[in-house]
Amino acid sequence: QVQLVESGGGLVQPGGSLRLSCTASGNVFSFNTMAWYRQAPGKPRELVAAITSGASTNYGDFVKDRFIISRDNAKNTVYLQMNSLKPEDTAVYYCHVDYSLYLAGFRRDLDYWGQGTQVNVSS
Repeated sequence: QVQLVESGGGLVQPGGSLRLSCTASGNVFSFNTMAWYRQAPGKPRELVAAITSGASTNYGDFVKDRFIISRDNAKNTVYLQMNSLKPEDTAVYYCHVDYSLYLAGFRRDLDYWGQGTQVNVSS
């Protein structure tokens, strides 16, 4: 019912930048909080950044002003601008969305994960 299309991953040198995009679609009432998580090999998945429909943001402690999350509500798209990338930022980055829909007259709040996009930071 919901689809997430992620793009923007790839290989970048340390100190470089990448911009990730994630576009949500589906027959829903609303897309609420949209977020990026990441998972490195052998490590748990962790929050990178999240943004509400009202543009309130939350970042993982490791971001330290290097990343900026934004969204275009008209396009149901969330962006993650990543600057000053480090080798330890290497991971699969996953888009996550909280959404609401109505079933038989009742509101349901659900969530959905994208399939992930690989980010490699290496010289």
